[in-house]
Amino acid sequence: METTTDLKKTALTHIHEALGAKMVPFAGYLMPVQYTGVNDEHHNVRNGVGVFDVSHMGEFLVRGPGALDLIQKITTNDASKLTPGKVQYSCMPNGKGGIVDDLLVYRMEHGADHHYVLVVNASNMQKDWDWIQKNNSFDAQLEDISDRMSLLAVQGPKAVDTLKGLFKEDIASMPYYTAMYAEMKGVGLVLISTTGYTGAGGYEVYVPNPLAEAAWKAVFQAGAPYGIKPAGLASRDTLRLEMGFCLYGNDIDDSTSPMEAGLGWITKFTKDFIDSPVLKAQKENGTERKLVGFELTERGIPRHDNVVVDDTGNVIGKVTSGTMSPTLQKPIGMAYVPTAMAKEGTPIRVDIRGKVLKGVVVKLPFLSKP
Repeated sequence: METTTDLKKTALTHIHEALGAKMVPFAGYLMPVQYTGVNDEHHNVRNGVGVFDVSHMGEFLVRGPGALDLIQKITTNDASKLTPGKVQYSCMPNGKGGIVDDLLVYRMEHGADHHYVLVVNASNMQKDWDWIQKNNSFDAQLEDISDRMSLLAVQGPKAVDTLKGLFKEDIASMPYYTAMYAEMKGVGLVLISTTGYTGAGGYEVYVPNPLAEAAWKAVFQAGAPYGIKPAGLASRDTLRLEMGFCLYGNDIDDSTSPMEAGLGWITKFTKDFIDSPVLKAQKENGTERKLVGFELTERGIPRHDNVVVDDTGNVIGKVTSGTMSPTLQKPIGMAYVPTAMAKEGTPIRVDIRGKVLKGVVVKLPFLSKP
């Protein structure tokens, strides 16, 4: 069992503690799970603007002539399509048809420094680093900057108004999934991207650790007129689930294929990559199970590892994520079910601690875009 003394802290831990956040161990870090409460933080991000400290995420730089070849080999998406300042969602197959991790791939230029930034999940940092090193037969230069960087996710419809005055550059006109290096007023040079894990719009700002506190304070000062509040990992989870975004360790892992998980859209067979023959066969022939969204039509909250059962109580699938949706006020979840049951409108039964509740398969995302 991890004790709090074994846990890493972010450059902002002392601020979260001063704000009265409930701090919990997560992926080897002491992280804020909530401040005022999950629903309050969730609604504030959906309708206004909230800030997450997600500095536990990992960042790897990839440079050199072999950089693109390496990324093309280890990821499913086609990174050759990236022009400087563009970002791509992707995943890394594990050589056995499963997923090492999902990640963001940034192609960046800073002066003469041409490089890619891979942003990976905190819980997988060491595993990912080892996997990438193992597959680096292209002499690409790898640098792990995770422990030197902080990451603020400024999310919500008021994120643009909050941040636009802090930059000379016109960040309001940045298209979705783009990035730039820019000077943040009173802070210094940061990497800002129109990415996030909430579906509420907004930005992610990568800041060197010594500048993190100044960046946090600048963002909160700028966002005060818009009711800005800090948000914890619990509301990050309810926000991403409403969008049907996968969480590694829940909805995807080393035993799930991108095709089963609905990630065919980031799996491009215009190139060769690890597991491409296996995944191509799955695309052509289909898979036995699929990840679906569902709503319960009876009272109860589905949770990770609840089982899906048929009419006679046989286990036929499992819930990977579940919650009471703060926006929809309905119990929602994602589950792997036999492909024959994956169609929208199909009845589903979920066993929650011995009580079988009825539900229905619904289209993802749960929340339609405004």
